[in-house]
Amino acid sequence: MTEAAPQSETPTEVAGLEIRGLNKILGGRTIIDDLDLRVEKGELVSLLGPSGCGKTTTLRMVAGFLAPDNGTITVDGRDVTRLGAEKRPSAMVFQNYALWPHMTVFKNVAFPLKIRRTSPAELTERTEAALELVNLLHHRDSRPGQISGGEQQRVALARALVQEPKLLLLDEPLSNLDAKLRVKVREDIREIQQRLGITTLIVTHDQDEAMSVSDRIAVMNDGRIEQYSTPEQLYGRPQTMFVASFIGSMNKLAGTVVDGRLQDSEEISGVRPEHVVFSATAEGDALPAVVERVIPRGHFFELVLAREDATLHGYFTGRPPAVGDRGGARITESLTFRDGVLVEEGR
Repeated sequence: MTEAAPQSETPTEVAGLEIRGLNKILGGRTIIDDLDLRVEKGELVSLLGPSGCGKTTTLRMVAGFLAPDNGTITVDGRDVTRLGAEKRPSAMVFQNYALWPHMTVFKNVAFPLKIRRTSPAELTERTEAALELVNLLHHRDSRPGQISGGEQQRVALARALVQEPKLLLLDEPLSNLDAKLRVKVREDIREIQQRLGITTLIVTHDQDEAMSVSDRIAVMNDGRIEQYSTPEQLYGRPQTMFVASFIGSMNKLAGTVVDGRLQDSEEISGVRPEHVVFSATAEGDALPAVVERVIPRGHFFELVLAREDATLHGYFTGRPPAVGDRGGARITESLTFRDGVLVEEGR
């Protein structure tokens, strides 16, 4: 019997973006503190967090507009840490779009190619292809002031894509749009990103935006990444109380939930509103509860329920109870945190 030849080791795939040990101090304050992040090729990742958490500073360092104090930034296997923005294989879509009002849509999109002295034929071909990609070829001769905010955003996206970057960067790309238009444009961005398979990093403070478009999300807090996971993992199994409170709604209770009841302890329990069930009677592990508020949330209602051990927010579908109605409220699932860190799940 012949011995099988040993299998060769497969080399690790080069990341679309890799950040290692990134640090930045501004005004005597540490803004980014030893940050690591790996984005796979073709992946869309969001940096999500409250104002001042360091997400925009991180993006500016990745883009080349701000130099890190320490650490390395690698794009598609190339160390770009000390390169200026114009020499990096990345392109950025700015929050305010940064379109030139006196130029046509075509000229705005073509501008990066023009300054690189691209031949006229190639410039026209690539610019028209980029405009077609974002469904704006019919507006090629319009000026930014003649088109809608959503269309302006797509012009800015086309201007970034025409450069054929290895890495696409977007800084709060939907913040200037109204709520309904934000949903449409974020779907457009995701569809285009998937079609091109381009590695993408988005900065946002909007959890709905991040949850709806991202393959993974890096939740930032005070210059660090608290958790880097898929949207499903962030919501279902947040690793810290900060993440649990920032992603979705969470009942934060002082104590531990045991058999559906809150017991005194040094730990903190987190309970999602969908895991609070209200019924007309207090049976089984449900405790007596009074409805204090009924809040319409579209296709469901949010109830504020006063139990003897805690006040709980729960979701309710169908015809809701009225304020003052009595019944039972039970907790079907909970998370337990010690010193702000997840320690166990409870049922």
